[in-house]
Order: sequence, then C-alpha cells, then structure tokens
Amino acid sequence: MSKISRRRFLTTGLGAVAGISGVAVAAKLAAKYGLVPPDHGGLYGPGETLTYAAQRLLTRHSLAREFDRSQISAKPLANELAPLPDEFKRHEQAGFADWRLKVEGMAAVPTSFSVAELKSFPSRSHITEIACEEGWSYVAEWKGVPLSYILDRVGALPQTRYVVYKSIQTDWWDSLDMADAMHPQTLIATHMNGAHLPVGFGGPLRMRVPRQLGYKSVKFITTLIL
Repeated sequence: MSKISRRRFLTTGLGAVAGISGVAVAAKLAAKYGLVPPDHGGLYGPGETLTYAAQRLLTRHSLAREFDRSQISAKPLANELAPLPDEFKRHEQAGFADWRLKVEGMAAVPTSFSVAELKSFPSRSHITEIACEEGWSYVAEWKGVPLSYILDRVGALPQTRYVVYKSIQTDWWDSLDMADAMHPQTLIATHMNGAHLPVGFGGPLRMRVPRQLGYKSVKFITTLIL
C-alpha cells in the first residue's frame, strides 16, 4: 500500500470510526490490511487492534536514533548470561564453523545458513543504543545482514504476519511483526564495534532490533520461524 493510501486509510477509516461505537468497525478495517496484533481476541481486542494499527501506520518508517562513532560506549555492558549448553561450547571450540541459522515455516524455500554464508550476504551497519528494561544502556556499532534480506531470500509467503526467533538457550525466544522484521535497521548481527560479535554480546549471531527494548535483541540465534 502506498504512503498516500495508508494515510487515507488512517484518516478516513480509523479516524472516522474512532468513537466507542465504531471501534469494532475500525478493527475490521485493520484486519483487512493485516494490522492485527497477537492480543486481538477477547473483550478488549478491538481496542487493542485500533491502537496497534494506528501506531503502526504512524511509525512504520520511523528510525531509531543513530549516533556518531565518537559516542560509542567505552565499556559496553555484557550483562550476566545464564549457563550456556554443552552444544554451544562445542560450537565455540570449533569457531562456530557448523553453526546454522534455520529458517522454517511460511517460506517458499525453507533453508539454513552458516555463519560464513551470512557474513557473505549484503550487510548494513548502524551505531545505535541498546536499552534494557532493567535500566542500563550503551551505544555500539552493529553490523549484520538485514532480516528483510533473509526473508526475501527464502521467499516469505505473503500471509506471513510474524517472525519468531529462537536462541540456543533453552526457552529463550521472541517475535517481531512484519513492520519490525522488514525494517531496514533490524539485523541478524554478526559484528560489533568492528569485530566479530563476541560471545558475551550474543555471538556468533544476535537479533538486533534498535526500535525495541533490549530484550527483543535475543542472543545466540539459531532459528527463524515464519
């Protein structure tokens, strides 16, 4: 949908039915354009959908702030890690030569990529702040493959609405809607501050989502599920 038609949808669709009696109608319009959040069910579902759709239309192309190289934190915080499994230690000892990023689910060509392959793909870098809900933050340079490139390469199907990503750490996963998944700043990070991504910061592969709090930037990524 073009920027003009999106603006028209917002102003003549959501805006026109913003009253209490029209929330359900607005939710139906949002559903038509794929702007439905995971928590759209239940009593408050239509309101959640209206809020989500309006927010996504207004911020779809917004960028996280990027900093100058002089503003990179001298001592970025490597927060405490839960014990890593033996499988990870074997990969680390082998230089992550056999580490794979699997892409499964709603893809025309489900596949997997080695770290070396990912590093050979077109890359992007940005100097952004990672901020944790615990209160700490730091600025670093991140380099990696845009998640959008990976999704295009495997042929993410048109009906794909979310990307779930999993870590080698048990029960550690998160998800993005397509607005963040296709955003140009969202990376499968392979480098940090000019060097290969250190283990303490999620190496060999980490999701980096500058527009979201730090918990979305999951470390030790092994799997994408569309």
